[in-house]
Amino acid sequence: MLEFIILLVMTHITIVCVTVFLHRGQAHKALEFHPVASHFMRFWLWMTTGMVTKEWVAIHRKHHGFTDKPDDPHSPVVYGIWRVLFGGVWLYVQSSRDRNMINRFGTGTPDDWMENNVYTPYSKWGIIALLILETALFNGWGIVMWLIQMAWIPFWAAGVVNGLGHWWGYRNSETNDHSHNISPWGIVIGGEELHNNHHIAPANPKLSVKWWEFDLGWFYIRVLEQLRLLRIVHR
Repeated sequence: MLEFIILLVMTHITIVCVTVFLHRGQAHKALEFHPVASHFMRFWLWMTTGMVTKEWVAIHRKHHGFTDKPDDPHSPVVYGIWRVLFGGVWLYVQSSRDRNMINRFGTGTPDDWMENNVYTPYSKWGIIALLILETALFNGWGIVMWLIQMAWIPFWAAGVVNGLGHWWGYRNSETNDHSHNISPWGIVIGGEELHNNHHIAPANPKLSVKWWEFDLGWFYIRVLEQLRLLRIVHR
C-alpha cells in the first residue's frame, strides 16, 4: 500500500512538471519561474523521465508549427492513431535526432551549467539513479515502481495527449487541425486533456474555457503564483 501511494504521488508530480514547466512555461513562455521552482522541476524531470528540456520544447513547438500535417512529429492523422497511442515515444526519439530542428525550435530553454554538464549529456543517469534508489528502498516492488514511472509519460503524454488529443473527443472551436478535448476534467494528465482548448490559444496557460471544465494544472499554477514561485506572463 505504501509503495502504491508513493508511486501515485511521484507520477503526479511528474505530470505537473511536464504540463506546468515544460509545456506552459518553456514551450509557450506563458510562465516565468522562480529559480527554486525551476531547478526542482528540471531535476525531477531528469530523475523521473530522462527527457531533455530543449528537445521536448523543440518537438512540441514543431508540432504547433505543422499540426496534423506531414511535418508534424506525432500526428495520428499522419501516422495513425495506434502508432501514436502506443508508439508515440519512438516518434519522439526519432524527432529528437534531428539536431538542426532541435536547435531551430528549442531556443530560449535553460542554458546554464547544470543543463550543459549534467541534464543534457547525462540525461539517462537520473533514471538509473532512480532505479537504484527505489530498488534499495523497496526491493522487487521498487523495480515495478520504476517500470511504471518509465512508461507513465510515454503513454499519457506521448500517446494519449498526442494521439487521442488529435483523434477523439469534443471541440470548443473549429481550429485548423484535428485537436480535441479528451475530457472536460483535466485531472489525470494535469489539464492536458483539454487539448482543443490549448490549440485555440497556445500561449494561454489556462486550458479550461467553459465554466464546467477543470484544469488541474491551472490550479497548481495559481498556488505557485501565490507562493511567488512563478509569474504568469500571459493570461
